Amino acid sequence: MELLRRGRVDTRGLPLADAKGMGLVDYGALTFGGWDLFEDDLAHAARNHAVLTETQLEAVAPTLGRMRPWPAASNAKFCKNVVGTAAKKARTLREQVQAIREDLLRFKDREKLDRVVVVNLASTEKSVDLTRPEFATPEAFEKALDANDPDIGPAMLYAYAAIVDGIPFANFTPSVAADVPALLMLAKRTGAPVAGKDGKTGQTLLKTVLAPALRDRALHVDGWYSTNILGNRDGEALNDPASRQNKLDTKGAALDSILGYKVQDHVVSIQYYRPRGDNKEAWDNIDVTGFLGQPMQLKLNFLCKDSILAAPLVVELARTLDLAKRRGEGGVIDALGCFFKAPMSQDGQPVEHAMPEQQRRLMAWLSKGHVQQAERTPERVRG
Repeated sequence: MELLRRGRVDTRGLPLADAKGMGLVDYGALTFGGWDLFEDDLAHAARNHAVLTETQLEAVAPTLGRMRPWPAASNAKFCKNVVGTAAKKARTLREQVQAIREDLLRFKDREKLDRVVVVNLASTEKSVDLTRPEFATPEAFEKALDANDPDIGPAMLYAYAAIVDGIPFANFTPSVAADVPALLMLAKRTGAPVAGKDGKTGQTLLKTVLAPALRDRALHVDGWYSTNILGNRDGEALNDPASRQNKLDTKGAALDSILGYKVQDHVVSIQYYRPRGDNKEAWDNIDVTGFLGQPMQLKLNFLCKDSILAAPLVVELARTLDLAKRRGEGGVIDALGCFFKAPMSQDGQPVEHAMPEQQRRLMAWLSKGHVQQAERTPERVRG
């Protein structure tokens, strides 16, 4: 956003840049802050992860150099391969939640902000059993917090800390966060808009675009082989089997739902490959059968920059969840499903995975608010 403010880049890659008059805040009105397990200022972090060009980094280095993350809540049992030196010192779960809430309040006051939105961008945690009675109601969850329940991971702490204060929350990771039944109930009570989970940036984006087309052309998918190689800290986290399985679960959820039948040979693989850095690579081989039983294949190779695909979606999630809060919409905002691999739905309703339909629903949701605002605004009459 700093490069955009300085006029060094345009709005290419920002999906809602052309959604004028829909009530979304301007990009220039956004202020960023957050937590990390590593103490580097953002200039050092950006140089280390090698996402920006040297020219871009030089232009914003003074601003990034003044930005330091806050110590993060962490638990190595949930994410084994990412252990930093800047974890919160609070010992109990309740103390960690309170520290997160205080961070948000301090950030809002210091930056003189009107509102805050929280987006979880942390490394992928292992999964947990959502059917446990401790996760059934807000009251049960509160008791579990006070008892330092070992199945409450950091992502849940951030989700709870935001939702209990009515702050919008999005989960851009596969980790269990606001999808805990207790937190979904709490979000309705406090009026906190929530969305998630696991940002849909590359391979799954293409899958949810292609699968509807194959379905609509009656091309039967016999098999779909997807493999990913990636480096950087995301890949390092996914090198842990428990974290990787959680990621695989969200990446594999969409295909059968879109096609309407189970693809017997749907294989998804993730491999950590350090030299790749942030330049993730996705390979897909798709076997289909067409008219007269004739076999055909599609082969895709997506050489993508993971952070460059993800960052604009995070920005748009902040803008849309803020809009939902201003409209008075709490709980799951299912119109934001286009941003996620495993979208959340309201009250157990069927989830839509097909990207064209998801996009239509998003624009209809934005337009509905625009129409409502126009109806509330008195028409000026010339005398």
